[in-house]
Amino acid sequence: MPLLEVEDLAYSYNGIVAVRGVSFTVEQGEVVALLGANGAGKSTTVKMIAGALRPQSGHIRFDGEALEGRPSHVVVRRGITLVPEGRLVFPQMTVLENLQMGCIIQPSAQAEAALVRAWARFPRLAERRQQLAGALSGGEQQMLALARGLMSEPRLLILDEPSLGLAPQRVQELFQMIATVATTGVSILMVEQNVHQSLKIAQRGYVLEKGRTVKGGTGEELLADDFIRRAFLGR
Repeated sequence: MPLLEVEDLAYSYNGIVAVRGVSFTVEQGEVVALLGANGAGKSTTVKMIAGALRPQSGHIRFDGEALEGRPSHVVVRRGITLVPEGRLVFPQMTVLENLQMGCIIQPSAQAEAALVRAWARFPRLAERRQQLAGALSGGEQQMLALARGLMSEPRLLILDEPSLGLAPQRVQELFQMIATVATTGVSILMVEQNVHQSLKIAQRGYVLEKGRTVKGGTGEELLADDFIRRAFLGR
C-alpha cells in the first residue's frame, strides 16, 4: 500500500479551475517529483495534501486513512509537513527559535532530540544558532526552512519550489541535502522548476498540465522522455 495516494483531486479559485483530476502515489521512503509549467496546479495540489486547502472533490489517503479536508494541524500530527514556496522563515527570530517553532507540537524530550539531529545534519545552522534568520543568506534560509520542516519528524516531507531564487552553487548543495534526508527513510514529495536536478534524485515523477496528471514514470525514464526534454530541458 502506498504511503500517500492522491486520486482525482479538483479545486477552483472563484470559479477558475486550478486542479481538475490529479492522481499519483508516493511510496514509503521514496522521492517523487511533481513537475509542470507555472499554473499547472502543482502548488494547489500540495496545499490540499497539507490541509491548507480543502479539495472540492477527490481523495487523499495517507497510510490508508482518508485525509482530505483535514485541517493543517491534524495533517502535521499524522506525519506530513509542508515546506512552502519562498522559505517563509521568521526573520526576527533566531535560527534556534525558528527550529523550535517547527517542533512546537512535540513533547520536550522529542523536541530536544530533534534539535540534536538538526545540528548534526546542518552544521552551518549550528554555527549560526543565535543569529537572526533574516540575516542569513538565501541558501542558508532555505536550509533553515528544510531543517524546520524536519523538526516535527514527518513521514512525508513536501517541498514547494525549494531551489527558487538560489544561486547555482547553492542549488547543487540543496539537492544534495534533500538526497541525504531521503536516505533516512523520510518520503519526499517535491514541486520543483529545476526538472533536471529533481529527476536526478527522484525515484519517480509526475507531470501536471492544466490541472491534470498527464505523464508519470521513473526519474530516469522522464529524463530520457522527448516531451520532458523539449518542454523543460530545452533539448
